[in-house]
Amino acid sequence: MCVDNFFTGSKRNVAHLMGNTNFELMRHDVTFPLYVEVDRVFNLACPASPIHYQHDPVQTTKTSVHGAINMLGLAKRTRARILQASTSEVYGDPDVHPQPESYWGKVNPIGIRSCYDEGKRCAETLFFDYHRQHQLEIKVMRIFNTYGPRMHPQDGRVVSNFIVQALKGENITIYGSGQQTRSFCYVDDLIEGMLRFMDSPADFTGPVNIGNPVEFTMLELAENVLRLVGGKSQLTFHPLPADDPKQRQPNIELAKSALGWEPKVRLEDGLKETIAYFRKLLSE
Repeated sequence: MCVDNFFTGSKRNVAHLMGNTNFELMRHDVTFPLYVEVDRVFNLACPASPIHYQHDPVQTTKTSVHGAINMLGLAKRTRARILQASTSEVYGDPDVHPQPESYWGKVNPIGIRSCYDEGKRCAETLFFDYHRQHQLEIKVMRIFNTYGPRMHPQDGRVVSNFIVQALKGENITIYGSGQQTRSFCYVDDLIEGMLRFMDSPADFTGPVNIGNPVEFTMLELAENVLRLVGGKSQLTFHPLPADDPKQRQPNIELAKSALGWEPKVRLEDGLKETIAYFRKLLSE
């Protein structure tokens, strides 16, 4: 069963599954209780791009916090195992690099990004409290920058921004100097890590980092996209948004040792697949 309120999602993303008798789609917002019978819950609810989560920051916090409470309540009632899609944003603008799971982070609790950052941090707290208080089987997964086909064209995050701008022949928007770094994980690698984590022993709760440890500057990413797309787009530089992390790179030693997982898809190969998707989408 797939549950979505379609704030950032689209029915076309699951259209190929609609004929499968084992697939069911329900329009629902997790800030309201959900009454279904399940044995596994993957809680991925919450807009993840700054454009979307800052559009209604109160609702973003509600989705992370009330949504977590409702999904934990569902898992408690059905005795289901539940996985929380947390985020590398819990590390904020880190002083430790790369970031291990033991690092508590450096987050601005009153900044424009805090509705997402602190909402996800609170959700992690709730998960571990339900585990300790109600013996719930939990999995907390900290996801680093992920990209791939079926991203929203107005997602607002850097990979989709660069690709859509390049395909439209528009200038590529770089915030700051372009020397800030991110680590980009292709969606297929992420899903493999998520499934392995859900099937791991019950006493392995995480949190565990899932992401690609190969670090790229924004300028390197833009150059890769321009080379693969072609065209004559130019780079334009704009002020860095408030609280934007300067470096982001996961330490994935725990995922390697506990899950036997590490990403396989190179950035260039993943970008080719993502560019092909957006090229087709924009031609429709």
